[in-house]
Amino acid sequence: MKKIILGVLLLLFAGVAQAQHITIARQGHFSVGGQTIQRLGKYDNSKFVGWAEQEETGQSYRADHAFVDFQIPADSKKLPLVYVHGYGGSGVCWQMTPDGREGFATLMLRRGWSSYVVDLPGRGRAGRTSATTTAKPVADEMFWFDIWRIGVWPNFNEGVQFPKDSTSLSQFFREMTPDLSNHQLDVPALGALSERIGDHILVTHSAGGFSGWMSAMQNSEVKGVASYEPGGFVFPEDEVPERIDGLTGGVAGIAVSMEQFKRLTEIPIILYFGDYIPETPSKNLGDENWRVRLQMARKFVEAINRHGGNATLVELPKIGIYGNTHFLMQDLNNAELADLLDDWLLKSKLN
Repeated sequence: MKKIILGVLLLLFAGVAQAQHITIARQGHFSVGGQTIQRLGKYDNSKFVGWAEQEETGQSYRADHAFVDFQIPADSKKLPLVYVHGYGGSGVCWQMTPDGREGFATLMLRRGWSSYVVDLPGRGRAGRTSATTTAKPVADEMFWFDIWRIGVWPNFNEGVQFPKDSTSLSQFFREMTPDLSNHQLDVPALGALSERIGDHILVTHSAGGFSGWMSAMQNSEVKGVASYEPGGFVFPEDEVPERIDGLTGGVAGIAVSMEQFKRLTEIPIILYFGDYIPETPSKNLGDENWRVRLQMARKFVEAINRHGGNATLVELPKIGIYGNTHFLMQDLNNAELADLLDDWLLKSKLN
């Protein structure tokens, strides 16, 4: 009996070990986009002012680029996934979870999809910008706990797919990064990345969703977009819906030319929205923020399809998946969501 039990354990261990095995053919990182500022004059290396202050005459300053971390598995699918983060964060949100489970990019690597994880200009590892700004400490974590629909502080939403221990919550908040950008550089950076890597699929989150639509309209290398709870939407001129008001300022569609918008009808697009989003106005800030954006997302998808496109809106509770926060890719069921994305990519012939 002991030998049987030992044999079963060895088989289980071998299965786990096999599941954990990923062969990476290439990996690394690079910066893309940005500018070099050159001060006039001749540099004099005999002058020392200080470490933080410099005599800038004749010196250069490289800034406004994006930072890209990439991994390409052996036998990868043809089109890589480019991951774009949202407001207040960096590409880390795609690479890890607060409680130490595999991040979404790794889960998709297991399914054969190469990853290019972006830190947009002024965020994370791309913090060197030309913007003049002040980074000041603002106590805001309880606010974001609500806005991101983890719950209403200090209570978690019932059935939430988010780890509830204090250590995980601390790790989650420590992912946040100062925003040193003027937000005019995100789309050019994604354009520069498109030129460098060629055809790809955008996977965007939150505020990064709007940059994703703009990049898809401007760069023919974008062959599909999967957007997790995008915060902004574009519409053809003369077809912009009325603004939807809400407690956090509401949401308005952004007008673009029909020529630009038609580009979105030429590629497969999917949007995913999680749980705890009401249909009627709420007194909770997080509920309200995403109520209006989900309603606008429905109008956005309808507009794409009305013009002959192929857009899908997945409201997870409507397909029996409950408890997801705004950070779906880090939630406890992120492996299930990775399966959903993998299935859509394959059915859309994006592999």
